[in-house]
Amino acid sequence: MDTITLWQLAVLAAASMLVGFSKTAVSGANTISLAVFAAVLPARESTGVLLPILIAGDILAVLIYRRHAHWPTLLRLFPAVAVGVVAGTVFMLWADDDAVARSIGAILLFMAGVTLWRRRTAARAEEAPERQATEQSDTERPDEDKPSLAGRAKARSYGVLGGFTTMVANAGGPVMSLYLLSAGFRKLGFLGTSASFFLIVNTSKVPFSVGLGLIDAQSLLLDAALVLFVIPGAYLGRACVGRINQKLFEQIVIGATVLGGLQLLLR
Repeated sequence: MDTITLWQLAVLAAASMLVGFSKTAVSGANTISLAVFAAVLPARESTGVLLPILIAGDILAVLIYRRHAHWPTLLRLFPAVAVGVVAGTVFMLWADDDAVARSIGAILLFMAGVTLWRRRTAARAEEAPERQATEQSDTERPDEDKPSLAGRAKARSYGVLGGFTTMVANAGGPVMSLYLLSAGFRKLGFLGTSASFFLIVNTSKVPFSVGLGLIDAQSLLLDAALVLFVIPGAYLGRACVGRINQKLFEQIVIGATVLGGLQLLLR
C-alpha cells in the first residue's frame, strides 16, 4: 500500500463514491467497487481496506432508509449468515488471491442465472398487471411473515451463501440483492432491509478481518483518505433513487451482478 500512485488513489476514490451510491440507490453496483479495489490492491488485502468504507456507506443508508427495513426477514437470515461467515473465514485461511476472485465470480454468475430463470418462469406462469411504481408500492413488504418450508429453505441457502461471499470478498451484496428481489421486495423496502442487514453483518466481520490480518494500521490509514468520498456518492444515490422505475431498478441490480461476476472470474 506504500506504493499506491496518485492515479490509483483517484480510482479508489471513485470506487468509494460508488459504494455510497450503491448503498442508497442500486445495491448490486457494489460489485464494481469490489472489482476496482481488487484490481488496484492485492485481492485479499483489498477486502480489509473496503470493509470500513462499506460500513460507512451502511451507516448512511440506515440513516436514510431505516424505517423501511423488514425485520422478520432479517431475523430469519442472520443464523444462516453466521454459518456462512464462519465458513468464509476458514476459506480465507488458505485461499490465495486467484481462488478468492474466481470463486466469488463464479458464484455471482450462477446466482444471476438462477434469478433470471426464476423471473422468466414466474412471468410465464401468471400474467399480472404491472403495478405503478409509487412510493406506497415501493414500501410494501413481501408476504413472508409466515414463510413456507420452501421459503425457509431459500432463506437459509441464500443466507449461508451471502455470509460466505461477504466474508471472503465483501461480495454478499449481489447475493442478498437477488434474494430480496426474489422475495418480492420493492425499492424502498429493498434498500431499507439491505441497509440494516449489511450494517449488522459488516460490523460483525471486523474482528474476523482483524484476526486474519486484513485490517491493520496501514489499511485504516488508506480508509481515512477514502471514506469521505462515500458521502457525495450516498447523496447522489438518494437523489436518483426516486427516479428509477422498479423494472429498471431490478435490471440494473442483475446487470451489475453479472458485470461484477465476470470481472472477478476473468481478472
